[in-house]
Amino acid sequence: MRTFQLTNIRKTFRNGDVEEEVLKGVDLSINPGQVTALIGASGSGKSTLLTIAAGLQSTSQGEIVFHGQNLATCKEEELRKIRAEAFGFIFQSSHLVPFLTVEEQLSMMLDVAGKHKDETSISSILDQVGLSHRRKAYPASLSGGEKQRAAIARAVIHQPSVLFADEPTASLDSKKSQEVMGLLKDMTRNLGMATLLVTHEEDMLTFADRVVRMEDGKIVV
Repeated sequence: MRTFQLTNIRKTFRNGDVEEEVLKGVDLSINPGQVTALIGASGSGKSTLLTIAAGLQSTSQGEIVFHGQNLATCKEEELRKIRAEAFGFIFQSSHLVPFLTVEEQLSMMLDVAGKHKDETSISSILDQVGLSHRRKAYPASLSGGEKQRAAIARAVIHQPSVLFADEPTASLDSKKSQEVMGLLKDMTRNLGMATLLVTHEEDMLTFADRVVRMEDGKIVV
């Protein structure tokens, strides 16, 4: 995979007659096989940048180049296909479907990505995240750490090119956070993904290959 490149990203929100520029010309490259961490104070623009990069909201200006294609000019149908097939998502909450087992969560993701159910791949991923013994379990019976590991497995089962992780350890204690971040870093390297991580936890930065600090809508480091 080539570098995922964001160029001159600007985002303006309008509230009545008032306009607020949240992103002010951000340039950022996300490299395959690496975890790039976005940090900064609340309101610095890091989560907005992540959602724009992931095609979850539009940019007011700028280019988002993925596989030679500018996502900023894609129609919503095209973006949905790219998100389903080439992107993976992990959030603060696991967002697991309550009535599906861990195994079924992964099967559902493969179906969404247009891939056939592969028992070997499912077993391999569950083994990597340490959930082989919980494959038939429903989310309600999982611990917080197990839920996030299941969410990671679901996010990468279709082998995405880019993984977007927004505060994935915010709801976990220190020990579980370390486990989840270690797993994310290993998955990033093993699968050759480009991972963009938003976090406010300084301790988690030791797992990043690159740390990018945002301040007032701009990258300062």
